[in-house]
Amino acid sequence: MYEELTEILRSSNNIVFFGGAGVSTESNIPDFRSAQGLYNAQQNYGMSPEEMLSHSFFIAKTEMFYDYYKNNLIYRDAQPNDAHKVLAELEKMGKLKAVVTQNIDGLHQKAGSSTVYELHGSVLRNYCMDCGEYYDLDYIMDEGNCEEMIPKCSKCGGTVKPDVVLYEEMLDDKQISGAVDAIRKADTLIIGGTSLVVYPAAGFVNYFGGDKLVLINKSETSFDKRASLVINDSIGKVLREAFDNL
Repeated sequence: MYEELTEILRSSNNIVFFGGAGVSTESNIPDFRSAQGLYNAQQNYGMSPEEMLSHSFFIAKTEMFYDYYKNNLIYRDAQPNDAHKVLAELEKMGKLKAVVTQNIDGLHQKAGSSTVYELHGSVLRNYCMDCGEYYDLDYIMDEGNCEEMIPKCSKCGGTVKPDVVLYEEMLDDKQISGAVDAIRKADTLIIGGTSLVVYPAAGFVNYFGGDKLVLINKSETSFDKRASLVINDSIGKVLREAFDNL
């Protein structure tokens, strides 16, 4: 199977990678939708992650939102793993044209990828809801800039909100159009670390009309039957081995 993936990488010149939480878990960033993540949310807050990461919850209970958000979605020590690194190398070779990710950790850019469509935003970017002033992650994590866990704008005193797409919010139009355009033009689409159950992001796969659809995930997905190649294993391990054999 790895040899087949190596041959696909070798023969393709317009690859797009579509990734989910499984790419980041290999950098020790837990998936908050996992059984453990759901358990922790229920035990510590008495609610589901989906409820606490909704727009209405952010507006109504901002302090509790930030308590959950800072303790469960921020991993400043996380480093890119082999999946991130191989994708960045494929981009440098001119083979990979874009990464489309559902993750919010910025690790693809940290690894060196330049064309990254972040469907759900990024924890690294934050904006004042009143004046639009930009703040980085360090600013919102600094308690000196917060009132009861809530980061406040140094210019106008407004509440600072992460540039992360919360439940009940729409995806960014520019990220959608860029991702869809890249997928449409791709000759190979590699999907990794996602079970393809989160919509509308999972529906983006339907825009692919290229030659090779590759699915790399530890468990089965509903798209497996449509794929040219399915590998049920660690995304980082698979990409590294296939790339090293190029």
